[in-house]
Amino acid sequence: MQIINKLTMFKLAVINMPKTKEFYVGKLGLNVVSDYRQDDDNWWVSLALPEGDITITLSTNHGNMRPGTAVLYFATTDIAAVHEELAGKGLEISEIKDDLYGPGSGVKWFKLDDPAGNKIFLAEA
Repeated sequence: MQIINKLTMFKLAVINMPKTKEFYVGKLGLNVVSDYRQDDDNWWVSLALPEGDITITLSTNHGNMRPGTAVLYFATTDIAAVHEELAGKGLEISEIKDDLYGPGSGVKWFKLDDPAGNKIFLAEA
């Protein structure tokens, strides 16, 4: 019997929901699935990648999580074009580097931070 067959959601602690939502939707192109707000300390925005399946839920209700401590890895088919597009949107991003998964892996990548300080790696798939 298989215990787990897929990841459906990842919760991410954020500080400034409007700024972080704009980053993931307006800059990275994720889609809003739901936006539920009781107040500024209890606000959840679920986002989906264009291909769906897994959602990333931004939350101002942190529980035992601390903003700025998560690391996310996304894949893209054209790392150079995405790097140029995000730089054109005024984001601070690293230069494109090689070997994300170790010497000889040949995987090109770059990194940036979201508004809460969470690390994002974009790798060419």
